[in-house]
Amino acid sequence: MYTLVLKPDNTYKVYLDLKEMSSGSLHDHWNFPNKTFDDPADKLPADWVTAQKITDPKVNKPDTWVDEERIRDPDAPKPAEWDDDEDGTYEAPMIKNPKYKGAWVQPMIDNPEYKGEWSAKTIDNPGYVQDVYPYDDIGAVGFELWTVNKDSIFDNILVTDSWEHAKKVGEEAKKIMDKEKDAKKAYDKANGKDPADSAPPAGAGEDDDDDVDTVDLDKKEKSEL
Repeated sequence: MYTLVLKPDNTYKVYLDLKEMSSGSLHDHWNFPNKTFDDPADKLPADWVTAQKITDPKVNKPDTWVDEERIRDPDAPKPAEWDDDEDGTYEAPMIKNPKYKGAWVQPMIDNPEYKGEWSAKTIDNPGYVQDVYPYDDIGAVGFELWTVNKDSIFDNILVTDSWEHAKKVGEEAKKIMDKEKDAKKAYDKANGKDPADSAPPAGAGEDDDDDVDTVDLDKKEKSEL
């Protein structure tokens, strides 16, 4: 049993079987037009420095720094049977360089010319509406949802301006739902069925965003609620 409550202060609450699952601001959490938006005519100035860090120009790689990871083995003797005329110039096998210090990285420092993160100036959004909780002309109720259970059926849809009335109706409906669950368990037990086979998937009904998504209409239509 899903319940969506819209309040005159533009907040909402979502309940699953009368247990609160999600709440917050309609403007913050739903896809209503923002009060302001970035001015598309405002562009990043050409002289705006966005690099917060730069390499330190005063520090160069030391002359003693060894960045060759592998070298020819200086202790490897040329095989006695090696013939330069036939085999070519002898080259000792490669080994790890014991003096290798790793790749040298020039240290970074704060960029003295950094001007901070740039943001375009904002302008008022003509499409912004302060009170988004009311909608007087409700002609239908629609669902867009994702489910892992086939043959799902929805009925008993209630639209009302009283949360207390909705809760009272829900409490009565929940009594019937609980009896249906008990009857289903008894039926499965009598017919030798494992109750786990008909149990909801793991995580169903838990307090997470996915469950809330199943009760929300498509965000494009939320402003019409």
